[in-house]
Amino acid sequence: MLVSMTGFGRAQGHYDEKKIAVEIKSLNSKQFDLNIKLPSAYREKEMAVRQLLAAKLDRGKIDLSIQIETGETDKRIGLNSALARAYWKEIKTFSDDLGVEANGEILRSVLTMPDVWSTDKSELDSQEWVIIEGLIAEASENLQAFRNTEGENLGADIRARVESIDALREGCVQHLPKRLLAVRERLAKHIKDLTLGDEVEQNRLEQEIVYYLEKLDITEENTRLAQHCAFFLETMDSPDMIGKKLGFITQEMGREINTMGSKANYVPIQKLVVDMKDELEKVKEQLLNIC
Repeated sequence: MLVSMTGFGRAQGHYDEKKIAVEIKSLNSKQFDLNIKLPSAYREKEMAVRQLLAAKLDRGKIDLSIQIETGETDKRIGLNSALARAYWKEIKTFSDDLGVEANGEILRSVLTMPDVWSTDKSELDSQEWVIIEGLIAEASENLQAFRNTEGENLGADIRARVESIDALREGCVQHLPKRLLAVRERLAKHIKDLTLGDEVEQNRLEQEIVYYLEKLDITEENTRLAQHCAFFLETMDSPDMIGKKLGFITQEMGREINTMGSKANYVPIQKLVVDMKDELEKVKEQLLNIC
């Protein structure tokens, strides 16, 4: 089953007077790339969150954010007066040396200096974290459900395009008898022109025609392409995360299609080859969003 890397999941809950919201968004990425925004009191839980999401999600650029709203602040903010005075003293001395007045503007700058304001943060609440952890799991499940639905839609489109490639391949097969006749006539004409009207040994002519027809034969490529298309559709139904594997199969499909195009030397088949290439490129684009 195909699973999209694009999705969104959200979960909300309450603890005491706090309102907790967890949001998870995911986009395309070749590997698991997680960005976490946690309340400062829960920074030490970041590794646990990473392990939780890594077990539930596969590839993707994933952003997780946790927002906690409370009616009352759980932080006490204070001014470090001693440090502020020390800053002011040094700046005042430097200002006097320069002959510049130490005014209110400089005082405002002092109040923005590092560590002038101290924040007494609340400690980690284990019971609150249990609630948050459950919300993370719920949000990740909602994200996965979104990705599964999106994957089904992508899968339907990809399957239709691969089936289209296989149908175009069958169209090439139908042109093979006419192509064979056209190639034989073209080769015979070229040989006749090169001999300038001299008689050519018929047996030798047939041997040359057979040689070139074998070089231009696309039967093997056609057969392998049919096998690749069937294998692709079979792999799509696998329960595993198979985005990369499908990508490898499209590479093999592309090789056979390109070889058919270069060997065809027959306009109706070359047109079908162009259509197959177009469909295959669209499949590759869609696979970039598959886990």
